[in-house]
Amino acid sequence: MTAEELLEPPVRVLVVDDEVSLRNALARFLSNQGFSVTVATSGPEALEKLRESSYSLMLLDVRMPGISGLDVVPEALDADPDLAILMLSALTDATSAAICMQRGALDYLTKPIELNDLREAIDRALRHRDTQLQSREISAWLKEEVQRRTAEVKRERDKQQQLTVATLEALVNALEAKSSWLSGHSARVAALSATIAAHLELSDDDVEYVRMGGRLHDLGMIGIRESVLNKVGNLTKDEFEHIKQHVLIGSQILAPLQHLGPIVSFLRGHHECWDGSGYPDGLSGEDIPLGARIIGATEIYDALTTPRPYQEKLAPEEAVKRIRQLQGKVLDPVVMDALAEAVEARRALIFINEDDRSIE
Repeated sequence: MTAEELLEPPVRVLVVDDEVSLRNALARFLSNQGFSVTVATSGPEALEKLRESSYSLMLLDVRMPGISGLDVVPEALDADPDLAILMLSALTDATSAAICMQRGALDYLTKPIELNDLREAIDRALRHRDTQLQSREISAWLKEEVQRRTAEVKRERDKQQQLTVATLEALVNALEAKSSWLSGHSARVAALSATIAAHLELSDDDVEYVRMGGRLHDLGMIGIRESVLNKVGNLTKDEFEHIKQHVLIGSQILAPLQHLGPIVSFLRGHHECWDGSGYPDGLSGEDIPLGARIIGATEIYDALTTPRPYQEKLAPEEAVKRIRQLQGKVLDPVVMDALAEAVEARRALIFINEDDRSIE
């Protein structure tokens, strides 16, 4: 016997039988076999003992006055689902014992009981119980391990995503530095797009995707000739076809970065129109990704409210009125309403801030 076995507490067994001689004989035999034995004379007493303490095994007589073993089995397993139950049955009770097994008992022995058969049945029941407990522990460990690994993967993905976005934002900043009218454009589009997404009650993750999509939506401008990018006058047909390529260039740059989720579709689709007249794919209505619809509306608003070589900037309320004309044609009506609400909320916040400064 190993030191671990010497230190291991004896297996606790509950013997339940209303017959005194059999109950005592079973208790003596099991004690001599090294088990810690407790006895009960009835079903209610057995259930009370199960609620008070923990047992590995219960020997349960099928026929007892009051509550029979047939009724004790489910209540005993409710009290302790890990309890191994062996039924003790007279030959005429074999059918009842089988019903008990259907309710969760592991085996039954017929009276008179052969002690060798009893010991073998106990060993089988305890092995079955140990297997169940080990399986449960392994399942719990696997669940914890999966959760831990999933969390690690998510942390690594988030870290990779942050690094990638930071690198791409640096490229966007470098691009905007070449054009005075583009300066700060992507940051403004990102901020307002996220606000609109929040007004539409998107999830926190989706709001962040929209924000990142707004920050990177003009990444493809890297592939546009500077002469076209900085042209003051109207674009020729060829120049317009050239500048339309920026949505394809941007989405191609991001395509290998699968961890960016739907952002690639936002870049590709932010110049699609609600009526299907946009580019590059001629999508219409809700076939256009929602993030792309939001970014497209925000970009138009930002173009109207910032100085451009070809126009004077408009006040926010005037820009919203102008954009309303595009509702249902270029812009999703629902997104348009959310844009108007977001702009109004911003104006209200500015007034509140100005009032606070005046109080100071």
